[in-house]
Amino acid sequence: MHISLTETAAALKAVQRIVITAHVNPDGDAIGSSLGLMHALKALGKEVQVFIDDDIPAAFSVLPGYELIGKPAEGQSIPADLLVAVDVSLDRIGKVAEAVKAPTLNIDHHITNDDQADKLYLDGTAAATAEIIYQLIEELDVPCTQDMAMCLYTGIALDTGWFRFSNTKPRTMQVAAALLSCGAQPHVISEALEQRPLSEVQSLAFALQKIEILADGKVAGICLDNADLQEHEAPEGLIGMVRVIEGVDIAFTLKEKEPGLCRVSLRSKGIDVTKIALQFGGGGHVRAAGCSIEKNCAEARNDLIKAILQVVEAES
Repeated sequence: MHISLTETAAALKAVQRIVITAHVNPDGDAIGSSLGLMHALKALGKEVQVFIDDDIPAAFSVLPGYELIGKPAEGQSIPADLLVAVDVSLDRIGKVAEAVKAPTLNIDHHITNDDQADKLYLDGTAAATAEIIYQLIEELDVPCTQDMAMCLYTGIALDTGWFRFSNTKPRTMQVAAALLSCGAQPHVISEALEQRPLSEVQSLAFALQKIEILADGKVAGICLDNADLQEHEAPEGLIGMVRVIEGVDIAFTLKEKEPGLCRVSLRSKGIDVTKIALQFGGGGHVRAAGCSIEKNCAEARNDLIKAILQVVEAES
């Protein structure tokens, strides 16, 4: 059921024990939105936990509350009055769906949201879910603190490519300015997220050697199988390195995170990549989407490339 922002605030005020989650393979918006909302709800006196069914990159340790993010164990039961899923449809929250048996509230900005939550607040015009969370904090009448601002600014900055992508609107910049007034420190955030251990830089060099160019240069991607990832770290920001190649419209990365499970990221300069992600149960935006494919790397690669080339041909 679709609800308003005011109704979303009321749903949060009506309960005490809240679990917040986001999508597997979380990005800056998923992490920043989760933590920003956590700080706001704790300010209201709520009992709040954040659980995400994946490893959280250490670079995000700059965000206040990073150390509080939990990962559900197999068979774990987490008591809650409400499960809040941010920046995601319910089908992409992994083991959290099994661990938390509670009514669901979904807050999202992805137009591909599956509308399966008990209550859904969806704003497809927002540049990031963190932008929505800022507006929600205002609706909750909670003073915005530096902790909230650091988390939400990170979410907005990363989902807009540091305010370079086409989803950057006047409202986006207005919210970012407000977060600066609340104490967000862009230089601290950017320096933390840009730093990489030597081993990850070396892994990046390894991964870049595996770039494939397809469709007469319109498509480029990198596939890393489980053996590659056992030997080398999965470098952050890899998709951005592929996206900037001259002439490339669609960029993709495929990582076999565990045998038989591949995580896919898609980026585009024009073509709607949700048409690809949706074929594998994923979602996202016209120019940025993702999905998981439960096959080994070779099989997943073949299926993914077939789907990409079909979309490219249809757009030609």
